[in-house]
Amino acid sequence: MRVLAALEKKLLLSFAEKIAVRESARLSSKRLSHGAASASTTSVCKSSPDGPLSGVRIIDLTRVLAGPFATMVLSDLGAEVIKVEHPQKGDETRGWGPPFAGTESCYFLSVNRNKQSIGIDLKKAEGLSVIHDLAKHSDVLIENFIPGALDRIGLGYDALKSIAPQLIYCTISGYGPSGPYHRRPGYDVIAASVGGLVGVTGPEDGEPCKVGVAMTDLATGLYAHGAIMAALLDRQKTGNGQKIDCNLLSTQISCMVNLASNYLNGDKEAKRWGTAHESIVPYQAFPTSDGYLTIGSGNNDQFAALCKALDLINLLDDERYATNALRVKHRDSLLATLKERFQQKTTNEWLNTLEGAPFPYGPINTVAQAFSDPQVIHNEMVQTVHHPTVGMIKQVAPPVSYSSSQNKIRSAPPVLGQHTKYVLSEILGYSDCKIEQLIEQGAVASSKDLKNS
Repeated sequence: MRVLAALEKKLLLSFAEKIAVRESARLSSKRLSHGAASASTTSVCKSSPDGPLSGVRIIDLTRVLAGPFATMVLSDLGAEVIKVEHPQKGDETRGWGPPFAGTESCYFLSVNRNKQSIGIDLKKAEGLSVIHDLAKHSDVLIENFIPGALDRIGLGYDALKSIAPQLIYCTISGYGPSGPYHRRPGYDVIAASVGGLVGVTGPEDGEPCKVGVAMTDLATGLYAHGAIMAALLDRQKTGNGQKIDCNLLSTQISCMVNLASNYLNGDKEAKRWGTAHESIVPYQAFPTSDGYLTIGSGNNDQFAALCKALDLINLLDDERYATNALRVKHRDSLLATLKERFQQKTTNEWLNTLEGAPFPYGPINTVAQAFSDPQVIHNEMVQTVHHPTVGMIKQVAPPVSYSSSQNKIRSAPPVLGQHTKYVLSEILGYSDCKIEQLIEQGAVASSKDLKNS
């Protein structure tokens, strides 16, 4: 311990060296009590069986979707995530239901696995002190409060940087830290509306539509995840943490990609196309006799193969469809012919006919059908984990695999306050007396009916 204490005083050494020390300490004592500023002269560690981010500790001050999704992705890669929640209410999504699995919201269960829950009252000085101590022992803090809210209570980046210079501080907001909208609450559908996505989603002659899943939130979470990974790499070079700002609106503008370029460089305004594509024909869903089938034909060879598969060889002799540009120009007549043909068979009959085709195709599935799809089953995209109060629950597995690193579900989403005592004692080294005092003061809360482990 004397050696660790001495090492803790050495700042600005490499991230990889620090992680090596953490892992060594964890394996020898099963306690990460040496703090985020510890260092070592150990060589860069190899990939850990616990994941490439094993030893990285994250303070998660986020709720709802974008932030929790980002920290879940990082936790699947091995990062230790301490989810700080309101001691009585917890994350808002704990109450977002039905449906519920037992007493747990299915929404909350979807993005909070692998995490340790600690209940802290940020309105109490004693609670803020706990966060300060955690910051000294952590690598990353991620939050999604309204800009300026944490600064006012002493948990902003500048305040924590002075006591934890190694900390990477990631903020997720609706519109960014400044500007005319920066104090507005940020929700996925609003950012998707302002950022243009809702305006280009829906039937060609119908009303604008919300995307079925909160893709703006999820994309922001993925941007945050990538930004945090990059900041960890940068800290390996500099030894210093930094502040990261992510926001829903900028993410959505970024995700407009080709439509943005069409407008910025081609002066072409986008419109709603349903499932169709503005620049490629045919590239959309077609009704079959009992469902829908989506077809993509991105070049002339694929179009020729489609015509042969549909027994519409005559289309290849029609000069109106000789190139993609001409097919776009004459989309109405071409699509009318294709729609009539697709409606002559069932979806499964077409899938059998198209098996082995060189162009992309697939059915429009319900959620149930998607999880029954043979490729989804083969990819093992559903895994089961034991929850402390619900029992066995199903989780959507991480979509990325590594040849030598672990990217996996590690534990069930936590019950509110499940790990309060563990975090305070095992990570921060608080005495039992101090922990009980904090509980009596209402600064922290611990789950009463679960063993904290």
